[in-house]
Amino acid sequence: MVDKKLAPAIQYFKSKNWKPFPFQLEAWQDYLAGKSGILNAPTGSGKTFALWMPVILEYIHNNPNTWKKAQKNGIQIIWVTPLRALAQDISLAMQEVCDQIGLKWKVEVRNGDTSSKQKEAQKRNPPECLVTTPETLHILLAQKDNRKLFQELKAIVIDEWHELMGNKRGVQIQLALAYIKNLKSDPIKIWGISATIGNLEEAHKILLGDQFPAHIVKAYIDKKIDMQTIYPDELEKYPWSGHLGLQLVDKVIPIIEEKTSVLLFTNTRAQTEIWYQKIMEKRPDWAGWVAIHHGSLDQSVRTWVEEALHLGKLKLVVCTSSLDLGVDFRPVETVIQIGSPKGVARFVQRAGRAGHQPGLPSQIYFVPTNSLELVEAAALRDAVETGEMESIHCPTLTFDVLIQFLITLAVGEGFYPKDLLPIIKRTYTFAEITDDEFNWILSFITQGGESLQSYDEFSKVDILENDFYKVTNKRTAMRHRLSMGTIVSDPMLKIKLRNGAFLGMIEEYFISKLKPGDLFFFAGRGLEFIKIKDLVVQVQLAKKKTNNVPAYMGGRISLTSKLSSKIREILENASNGIYPSEEIHFIAPLLLLQQKLSAIPDNHTLLIEKNISKEGHHLFFYPFEGRMIHEILGALIAYRISVSYPISLSIAMNDYGFELLSDSPIPIEDILEEDLFTMKGLVDDITTCINESEMAKRKFRDVATIAGLVFQGFPGKPLKFKHLQSTSGILYGVFEEYDADNLLLKQAHREVLEMQMEKNKIISAIQKINKQKIIVKNPGQFTPFSFPIMVDRLRASLSSESLEDRIAKMKANLIS
Repeated sequence: MVDKKLAPAIQYFKSKNWKPFPFQLEAWQDYLAGKSGILNAPTGSGKTFALWMPVILEYIHNNPNTWKKAQKNGIQIIWVTPLRALAQDISLAMQEVCDQIGLKWKVEVRNGDTSSKQKEAQKRNPPECLVTTPETLHILLAQKDNRKLFQELKAIVIDEWHELMGNKRGVQIQLALAYIKNLKSDPIKIWGISATIGNLEEAHKILLGDQFPAHIVKAYIDKKIDMQTIYPDELEKYPWSGHLGLQLVDKVIPIIEEKTSVLLFTNTRAQTEIWYQKIMEKRPDWAGWVAIHHGSLDQSVRTWVEEALHLGKLKLVVCTSSLDLGVDFRPVETVIQIGSPKGVARFVQRAGRAGHQPGLPSQIYFVPTNSLELVEAAALRDAVETGEMESIHCPTLTFDVLIQFLITLAVGEGFYPKDLLPIIKRTYTFAEITDDEFNWILSFITQGGESLQSYDEFSKVDILENDFYKVTNKRTAMRHRLSMGTIVSDPMLKIKLRNGAFLGMIEEYFISKLKPGDLFFFAGRGLEFIKIKDLVVQVQLAKKKTNNVPAYMGGRISLTSKLSSKIREILENASNGIYPSEEIHFIAPLLLLQQKLSAIPDNHTLLIEKNISKEGHHLFFYPFEGRMIHEILGALIAYRISVSYPISLSIAMNDYGFELLSDSPIPIEDILEEDLFTMKGLVDDITTCINESEMAKRKFRDVATIAGLVFQGFPGKPLKFKHLQSTSGILYGVFEEYDADNLLLKQAHREVLEMQMEKNKIISAIQKINKQKIIVKNPGQFTPFSFPIMVDRLRASLSSESLEDRIAKMKANLIS
């Protein structure tokens, strides 16, 4: 029998011809019983209703006679979402429920787009529900009367927790929750909403700490993903990844043609521009029905695209991960994925954009950019069917975020360190912080630490009577509010047409390479570069065609461990003649050729191929650990070889392996006898071969910015990248020489090792290799596995036309 408390929610669902899912009923009852926890539900399953309805039900139950009257209730619930784009969509859905039930509640958004007038109105008369972002939640903590703001608060919901928990925005959430919970005499309920990940229990612990018993509500909904792979007419036995899948555009057009609304995902902003351009060349009659969406476009353009999608006015949107997350685009029928998304969770998330309603299947087409990506397609299919997802891990001891948080509190109500430390230690990220580390941070925010204490600008917080910490300088407080947040992006410049029309943002490093008159493609248009003035890139529409597209930093993503593990499983089956999926059947001739010329490595084998060409002596290693790991493994192995042999080596890599190239023979058999993959001195060897100090210097710029050491400028007047780089570089040098125990300096080095170099994955890869049988083959020519790695190296030194000519000549001399 259904609890009477649930009646208004049941009635609302009936009015929509809906029936609550079991997980929604469970979440309602758990919330009303005072529990906190994690809701694990797929995209489009009604997860917002699962946690919004019980908030309303609790209020109705506690106010049976007055709930229909408008009252000054204060903020009852804070709903945190990672994207501003999600906030508006969620708030409208929530407000619609209140209006239909007859509850006189206000649901309002508070983020960086909220006007000063709206903020003042919210301060005078707070809404019952505030939908916000992690950054804006911290800005609320910087208000002098934040205690009053949270006094009626009953619950906080963190939406898309899986997107936040693995980065510093998730650390912001942990600190805010710990502080707000401590303000309240009555316990508040904390809920996270998460997609399926490999470590849900850990996600629960990170969000809620050890104070709450593990409580996870799972939506056992079989959200069917209908995955279809697009095949080329002819199998490339020597694949390469330079054509971005464009050779299949004529097979993609008919799919778009027969659908009402399609999202076409690429992995980079550059690919987005290229695919948009190619589709419009093929179908100019679709002008006005096709749009582009990525993070560099003007916010107003992105908002227009999202609204047009929502209203079913667009046939196709070519996009990046900017549309991965949860805005409800119900008209979208189909998703097309160009190239491998390099991760299972990302693939599932994107598939979920189609059929974004309970009960509807999600249809996704996979378009390979080369033949070998069909192995990744098979791996994705297998992982989706078995429900295997990547785990997400939380950063620890991020002192830059803690420093920012302490200054935020000091700008707000102020704090007593002895009261605050136990609160901080309740978070997952800072559970292991020592008294010495905390005292160092206190010294840093009040004096600038040992090396900066002579400079007033670094003494931000004053120590008042009874050891009370407070920011008393208005200029310091203002600059801190302007600098809050943990998203440190590469410096971007505005692009404007001569008539003043704003097109979007572009990375400074790309524009710095252009000369007046150079052409490039951006926001779906060919543009001619004129000049840079006052941090604005002035352009005009190009009269000639161009293929030059901004290649954004960090454009190449790497295979996740889960997907690379699946690929190795599939290859192991293929090496034994087992082809379980249609993709592997199609690619079988390529795999058979690889086996004929060399071998197919399995989970228990590391394959090394030797080859000689006009370029020199090649060694190809195939650990199948992803591009980022191979970049470091390649540098490590090259360094270890060079210690014993005076050989000059160049390195190339892809997701499947890496190449070492030398102009003289590489005695690999002798080198392997010398324990090439030893664990001894591994970390020292890595830091030496990768120029870790230069990477740490670049990483320190981000750490210093988050900690408030580097001021990025006022709104509309950001400081130039060179200035930021110079300032952080000077500070880095000062700390290296005079303050070697500086926690921010140590953090920069640690983040390079653990996050950029992925130290733990490198160690795991080397340990795995030490358990494998090493096979050295001499195929006498390039193989299907080595060919794409070699092409990746050539791409860096040849134009696209020269590269294609070179590849055609090379293929002509290969056995197929």
